[in-house]
Amino acid sequence: MDWDQYDAVLFDLDGVITPTAVVHMHAWSKMFNDFLTARGIEEPYTDQDYYDYVDGKPRYDGVRSFLASRGLELPDGDPSDPSTDDTVCGLGNRKNDAFSEVLRTEGVEPYPGSVRLVEALVERGTKLAVVSSSRNAPAVLETAGLRQHFPVLVDGNVAAEKGLRGKPAPATFLEAATELGVEASRAVVVEDATSGVEAGSAGGFGLVVGVDRGAGEDALLRAGAHRVVTDLAELI
Repeated sequence: MDWDQYDAVLFDLDGVITPTAVVHMHAWSKMFNDFLTARGIEEPYTDQDYYDYVDGKPRYDGVRSFLASRGLELPDGDPSDPSTDDTVCGLGNRKNDAFSEVLRTEGVEPYPGSVRLVEALVERGTKLAVVSSSRNAPAVLETAGLRQHFPVLVDGNVAAEKGLRGKPAPATFLEAATELGVEASRAVVVEDATSGVEAGSAGGFGLVVGVDRGAGEDALLRAGAHRVVTDLAELI
């Protein structure tokens, strides 16, 4: 890996730097399966549904995408909806309550290989950013003890404030590159979700690295990854 070709690296967070993707998966599973059961729908929500419809997308887009896969439709509601409401926003907030509770009570430890790569890039002077669909990204980075390494953080809150389309659109990655002052062609995108890989590919980034945490190497390559690894230490 010749890092001299690139000026910046834009990391997704959940499933790339921290194993919080697993927590997200469990929170989505509980929320959706409780919802389906209450409606008398026997076909359960599965891990494959997570990868196909939810992974990497902004929270409410994930809700809409999964509901559409089951032929279901709910009113959008408003982000201020209580988590008890059966609206798109209510279901998204219900899932977030479960995730926040796990983060508060159990914390999170970053992947050792990811920490090694981040520290190696910091030593090289490579510019770094986190680009995450999650609105919980600041809390996750702080809990993991890595916030100081990322001067630029484009998360779900920033995307909403600036009207940026979420992944698989490239807007959030392009925003991070702009804030770092680098051209997309001189930046690397690191993603574990096919939607994020698609965003990196659509944005014309110099290198798109897929991290296979369960989506599958073939799926990541089809989505546009130039290279797939199972641990970021492989890139050192």
